Amino acid sequence: MVTMTRKPPGKVDLLPRETGSLASGLPPAQPGTLFVMGANGGMRVSPDADFDVVFGRCEPDVHVCVGPADPRVSRRHGYITREHSRWVLHNVGKLAIRFPGSRLVLGGHRADLPVAYSPLFILSPGQEHLLEVRIAAGSPPPGPAVLHDVPTYDPDSSDNRRQAADKWHLSDREKLVLVCLAQRYLRQEPWPQPLTWAQIADELGRLRPKEKWSDKRAARIVTTVRRRLSPVVDGLHAEQIQPPLGNALNHNLITGLLVNTKLRTSDLSLLDG
Repeated sequence: MVTMTRKPPGKVDLLPRETGSLASGLPPAQPGTLFVMGANGGMRVSPDADFDVVFGRCEPDVHVCVGPADPRVSRRHGYITREHSRWVLHNVGKLAIRFPGSRLVLGGHRADLPVAYSPLFILSPGQEHLLEVRIAAGSPPPGPAVLHDVPTYDPDSSDNRRQAADKWHLSDREKLVLVCLAQRYLRQEPWPQPLTWAQIADELGRLRPKEKWSDKRAARIVTTVRRRLSPVVDGLHAEQIQPPLGNALNHNLITGLLVNTKLRTSDLSLLDG
């Protein structure tokens, strides 16, 4: 985890909560200046400040507070740093962070930030926590002048496993098929899509040749999970999706599993043979 750094004089400023949304504009700033706003205010950081902006739930330990009343958000959920003339987001928490356009940045992964306004959302089951980011480009446009100490929610703890609904439980076979289905998402490929049934059958057939995998078997297992989770995850019924249907049902299933931390990048080890 990145350590908290001191503010270089004149290059890093606090933004009070009264600053308002970054969507409406920016205070005067040089090109490349980073602005970050959370629940109780934010930061302005010059591109040459050599300063990392840490964000998360625990306000005393971060520069920008986000999700202060949600114990699923990590105390220090991530940070933004300057790398090779670009601002880069690092997610070090368990919950995914969603970019505009539905791209997910999972825990342990990073993503370049565009020179633009970017509303980012830390995705907690049942709610989303906004982290506003904006990077100044060219001439700046005109603009207007708790549970800190609660342990971070751990879905793998014995207490929380017992409290989890049965419908979220995945058998070993279901987990294997779903990881194969969602591997492009778990590998953080740009614009990922679910694998087809034939691709799943082919890969699992090579991985476990004695189990006689077929596309129908893969489809049946995924459909069973989708039906089981449909009461708690939106968009898992064909009637809820406007045509063309495409991969929407499986995409929504994968997104629901990622947001609820039922699939993680470490699960890719199941495909290592």
